[in-house]
Amino acid sequence: MLTALTLTSTGARTREDIFTAPSLWTPQRRVFGGQVAAQAVLAAMQTVEADRFIHSMHGYFLRPGDDEQPITFSVDRIHDGRSFSTRRTQAYQNGQPILSMIASFQDVDPGLEHQDGLPEGVPDPESLPSAAEILGSLDHPVAQYWANNRPFDLRHVDAPVYFRQGPEAVAHQAVWLRSTRPLPDDDNLHRAALAYASDYTILEPIMRRHGITWATPGLKMASLDHAMWWHRFARVDEWLLYVQESPTAQGGRGLALGRIFTREGLLVASVAQEGMVRVPSPDAH
Repeated sequence: MLTALTLTSTGARTREDIFTAPSLWTPQRRVFGGQVAAQAVLAAMQTVEADRFIHSMHGYFLRPGDDEQPITFSVDRIHDGRSFSTRRTQAYQNGQPILSMIASFQDVDPGLEHQDGLPEGVPDPESLPSAAEILGSLDHPVAQYWANNRPFDLRHVDAPVYFRQGPEAVAHQAVWLRSTRPLPDDDNLHRAALAYASDYTILEPIMRRHGITWATPGLKMASLDHAMWWHRFARVDEWLLYVQESPTAQGGRGLALGRIFTREGLLVASVAQEGMVRVPSPDAH
């Protein structure tokens, strides 16, 4: 992951900064959405004063990315105010945009404080099986990638929907996550890495609600847009609980919402994503 979260500046114009970053291999040969979102966040961070931190981003995935090619990021310095800065980042491959994002940054200000609490009765991550334990023995490239090559350890509180339907048709789930390796003491890097991880599993509550698994024949899923709000700082190399739900699905699209907590119950981020979810009709031949 650190390789993917290393950007190179290739020059700047009057209000536009240009960066490049590599792509990580995936079995589907498409760039993972969380990767390009995290890189877009990092690119925007390079153009903001060091005492201003990202607090929100809203992005659209426009085209699938090619994991064999690097990605170019163009950052437009839209606005710098007394407390807030706004940046627009476009990610390109072959001269065409694959992601368009706007992000907002703020300096550290005092203010009102409240938050939702950590759900009760959630088992500790150490008591749950890892993806490597569940999938590691399967001789399949996707299973091996999920088990051993993803930069995050993901542990579902309820049985994962890799190959089997959940015991109940519910539109919610919780997942513990942590980077597989320690990360440097860089606040911006941890925020960008959290954006990377936030794209994992976020659409799975839609699947649970309808008895779909990742192995469902003909399943087609893709992230359409992604919004994220950073509330408080957290390290991604320590366990975080990602609580997810889907309030609606229709028209081949589903909406999913997520909240990310530290193990101690601090609410550090909120996420919203709409995704394309298409399953062949039972009558299809």
